[in-house]
Amino acid sequence: MRLEADIKAQLDQYLQLMENDILIKVSVSTDDLSNDMLALVDELASMSAKIKVERTTLERTPSFSINRIGEDTGIVFSGIPLGHEFTSLVLALLQVSGRAPKVDQSVIDQVKSLKGEYHFETYVSLSCHNCPDVVQALNIMSVLNPGVTHTMIDGAAFKEEVESKGIMAVPTVFLNGETFGSGRMTLEEILAKMGSTQDVSKLSEKEPFDVLVVGGGPAGASAAVYAARKGIRTGIVAERFGGQIMDTLGIENFISVKHTEGPKLAASLEEHVKDYDVDIMNLQRAKHLEKKEFIEIELESGAVLKSKTVILSTGARWRNIGVPGEVEFKNKGVAYCPHCDGPLFEGKHVAVIGGGNSGIEAAIDLAGIVKHVTVIEFAPELKADSVLQDRLNSLPNVTVIKNAQTKEITGTDKVNGLTYVDRATGEEHHVDLQGVFVQIGLVPNTDWLGDTIERNRMGEIVVDKHGATSIPGVFAAGDCTDSAYKQIIISMGSGATAALGAFDYLIRN
Repeated sequence: MRLEADIKAQLDQYLQLMENDILIKVSVSTDDLSNDMLALVDELASMSAKIKVERTTLERTPSFSINRIGEDTGIVFSGIPLGHEFTSLVLALLQVSGRAPKVDQSVIDQVKSLKGEYHFETYVSLSCHNCPDVVQALNIMSVLNPGVTHTMIDGAAFKEEVESKGIMAVPTVFLNGETFGSGRMTLEEILAKMGSTQDVSKLSEKEPFDVLVVGGGPAGASAAVYAARKGIRTGIVAERFGGQIMDTLGIENFISVKHTEGPKLAASLEEHVKDYDVDIMNLQRAKHLEKKEFIEIELESGAVLKSKTVILSTGARWRNIGVPGEVEFKNKGVAYCPHCDGPLFEGKHVAVIGGGNSGIEAAIDLAGIVKHVTVIEFAPELKADSVLQDRLNSLPNVTVIKNAQTKEITGTDKVNGLTYVDRATGEEHHVDLQGVFVQIGLVPNTDWLGDTIERNRMGEIVVDKHGATSIPGVFAAGDCTDSAYKQIIISMGSGATAALGAFDYLIRN
């Protein structure tokens, strides 16, 4: 296997940034994957005089480790890190060579202060856009702390291992042989999960803001930029920067950008916000809002932030179907991300619940990987765009069941089927399958507001044309509001509107 010309040109630029020599230790056999891995490693060495290669035996074959000269860093790739993991490979090469990771000094100090031995293993699929965040975070920890090691394992390359451990979702992380977590995790979230937390007591000591944005998705980022550009004291508090777009793969309707990916757009948003004097408070979840002298936002950490105006941009999350088996078999056959988890169901029978655009797009994607897809739609007709329905109907391994109410997801230790009721006849049917992908829309993240603010029956915050809510000084934007359409570009526009509305409110009050 040889790298494509454009990837090689890109890689060549990055390798020039390496600071010191590194040693790649490669463990291979005679199989095709080993041959491809050896070709990749040799090609890397041919592109930089700073890269040396030696053969060795590692825990898994084929694998390779990236090390400082004379010192094992504990960074191992079991499988070939291309696809979405290509960036993980590039960053590992640079960081092991001595190039400092782009992480806040407070986080670096947290990692370095960890005591003990931590051996992490992350199971990934190369089509997973959530996996690189976890892989890169754990690799950084391995670079910074000699007590931490990390191995990325491509599930497609080590299928028997994945099957024996019952892994049905990626990324899945093991720590010292025990399950640690699954799904996207930032470096800060991993540290918090390990019990290493930053001091949040100082949050309550912050001076009141002019504008405090709650939520770090496209609406929140837009609001923060527009507010900061007015020269007023701006803060943004978010559970995770980027919000829901972190779980979005292809974005092709963001005007002027033909194609991008959610995590890439989220990184650009954060970079743009950081260009301004905005106080970013990450990994903080809002718990309560109350209007006193200032508007006060209580966080789940116990801290209380005060501001003259607040912009709520807490977004939305995947809607659950709420049937027996959904919670019990989450990550054991029940999944929400076809791009991430689809490859783990290769050759199997799966169902997609939902006949809207997201459901039919998921079914089309999965049909290229799995043996058979059954689409379950509650309504008498699919709601997806006709172009998507035409594509779906052209596929030989898809069955569509309409007017069907999902009753239960069945299984023992993992999913083995789905029971639904034919809404026309009342008859109950069972489908044998190994996976269920839930794609039935979104629910706004507004439960924490209770009755403090006017919301509609769907829980969406009611706003006027300025983004103002029922509480003076409190504005809202994006998917948590009653806006007619939930789109990234509309969220950004509403974030700007809310910031301008808040600024106008400040001037007049």
